[in-house]
Amino acid sequence: MSQWPTEYHFVSWIGLAPRNEVSGGKVLKKKTRKVVSRLATALRMAATTLRTSKSYLGAQFRRLQSRLGPPKTITAMAAKLARLVYRMLKYGEEYVDKGAAQYEEKYRQQKLKMITRQAAQHGFALVPLVTPA
Repeated sequence: MSQWPTEYHFVSWIGLAPRNEVSGGKVLKKKTRKVVSRLATALRMAATTLRTSKSYLGAQFRRLQSRLGPPKTITAMAAKLARLVYRMLKYGEEYVDKGAAQYEEKYRQQKLKMITRQAAQHGFALVPLVTPA
């Protein structure tokens, strides 16, 4: 794995990194390079199985799919899997799944923080609802 200095070089080498075509400071196209890579094909196949997975990566796949659509989501998650494979091979790290519930809670907290910040910018304050027990 010493052939690639970083995991991003590895992802680009297998053809899963976006290649931004920029002209005048404006991004014209965001496509991946056309590379014949059996590893990229295998990672895309693995990424499609995340759709029904009850894991952290599965929850991330479903959230991205609602925003990007299936083809872009599959490529994005294949790139994420490639980065995980790189770390596992280079550093000997094991992948520990945190579970879909932890991902959903993290996403909920992130969204709540964003909404609170937006409300403060407009001069409002969020007050939590008190539910009767």
